[in-house]
Amino acid sequence: MSPVPSPADLLSDADIDRFGSAPAQRFAQNLALVQDRIAAACARAGRAPGEVRLLPVTKTVPAPVLRHAFAAGIRDFGENKLQEARDKQAALADLPIRWSIIGHLQTNKVKYLVRFASELHALDSLRLAAELHRRLEALGRDLDVFIQVNTSGEDSKYGLSPEALPAFIDQLTDFPRLRPQGLMTLAILSADQVRVRRCFALLRGLRDAAQARCPGITRLSMGMTSDFEIAIEEGADVVRVGQAIFGPRPKSAGAFWPGLDDV
Repeated sequence: MSPVPSPADLLSDADIDRFGSAPAQRFAQNLALVQDRIAAACARAGRAPGEVRLLPVTKTVPAPVLRHAFAAGIRDFGENKLQEARDKQAALADLPIRWSIIGHLQTNKVKYLVRFASELHALDSLRLAAELHRRLEALGRDLDVFIQVNTSGEDSKYGLSPEALPAFIDQLTDFPRLRPQGLMTLAILSADQVRVRRCFALLRGLRDAAQARCPGITRLSMGMTSDFEIAIEEGADVVRVGQAIFGPRPKSAGAFWPGLDDV
C-alpha cells in the first residue's frame, strides 16, 4: 500500500518558491508577530487583546498550502473571490474551517456562498440582501453579515455611502435570515495616517448611531496589513490581515478590486 502523502508532498515547486518548504512554521511565526502587534495596539488604546478578532485573508493562497496554515493553528479563512473560496472549501472539506467572504459579491454567486460561508463582510445593497435571504430561507439557515460602508468616498471602492446607511438598516428587517453583526470598511490607501484614521473614526461613529436602529450592529470590521493597528486604536473588532501572515501576493492578485493587494 502506498503511503498517504503528507501536506508537504502536495506542494508544487511554485508553492515552495513562494511559501518555502516549511510553510506551517513560517505562518506560525508570522501569526505570532501579528498577534503581538495587535496586543501592542490594544495596549495603546486601553483595550484587551481578546476584544479583537484576527481574520487571516487567504486570497491567492492555494488549498494545499492552506493545509499548512491550518497546521499552524489558523481556523478562520477570509476570501475575496467567491469562486476561489468555493473551490478551496471543496478541497479542504475534511478540515473544520470557518469561511468568511470579505469581497464584493455578485447576486449570481449567492447560491454558492450560502452553502458553506459563515459570514459575509460585504453586504452593500438591498438586491443582494434579498437574494441572500431567499437562498438562506430555502436552506433553513441564517448568515452573519457586516454592512460595507464607503468611508473614503473613492469611486473605486464598493459600499454604501454614509448617508444611505440609516435607511438601509431599517429595511434589513425585511430579511430575517440575515443577522447584522456590524459595519465594514476599507480605508483610503494613503501614507497619510490622518486620512486613514479619519475613515475608521467615521465608521465607528456610524456604528454608534446605527445601534439605535439595530442593537445587533456592535462590531467594526476594519483594518488590513498596512493599517490594522490604526483601526484597532479606533475601535476595530475584526482586522482582516493577509500579507503580514502569508507574505506578498502575485502582482495581479488585486486587479479585480483596487486596493486589496494590501490586505
